Amino acid sequence: MVQSNQLLYPDGKNPDHVIVIKYVPFVGDSKRAMDEYTSSIFMGGLQTMVIHNTCEDSLLAAPLIIDLAIITELCSRIEYANKATSGQFEAFHPVLSLLSCLLKAPAVPEGTPVCNALMKQFKTLTKLVCACAGLAADTDIQLEFFTKQHEDDDVPVANGTQKTVKKATGAENGWHANGVTEANGHHHANGVTNGAHHTNGVANGTH
Repeated sequence: MVQSNQLLYPDGKNPDHVIVIKYVPFVGDSKRAMDEYTSSIFMGGLQTMVIHNTCEDSLLAAPLIIDLAIITELCSRIEYANKATSGQFEAFHPVLSLLSCLLKAPAVPEGTPVCNALMKQFKTLTKLVCACAGLAADTDIQLEFFTKQHEDDDVPVANGTQKTVKKATGAENGWHANGVTEANGHHHANGVTNGAHHTNGVANGTH
């Protein structure tokens, strides 16, 4: 883990941490976790988070085991073809780094970059499933809502309908933000305008 994070741990340095695990028969399956994390903040300050967690340990582990089995079985049925395989369909590498999202220490094929970022690991799984289902990958950028649109683009509106928006050039067309423009050469935000400039409301010929 340290070797895969040269940015956080340069020159072979290790994280400054202590982990103590004790078994107490009385609590049984009730896991008691007490964690304290200290990190650097602005101007050399320190921030410490203290977390206390109590839960049934087996109920945390069981869903992970089920998901590991399901995803492994799914990947065993996926084949791919590209130039490296000369167009022949092949299965994934037997070391499934896709499972890293559910494991503490990622295992990858030799020479493969190690990813310890949880959200990147999760997105890898979701994008693979989307690709298999023929769905477009998700994006959180939402450029279509704060950039000018091409002529006759269909832009989704908050209520799920679509509105055709003309190209935002010239005096006859405006651009929109967080809404749909009905104006002739006017800008608006967060509402519907009828021949006037406004923000956060509805205007009818007035500012």
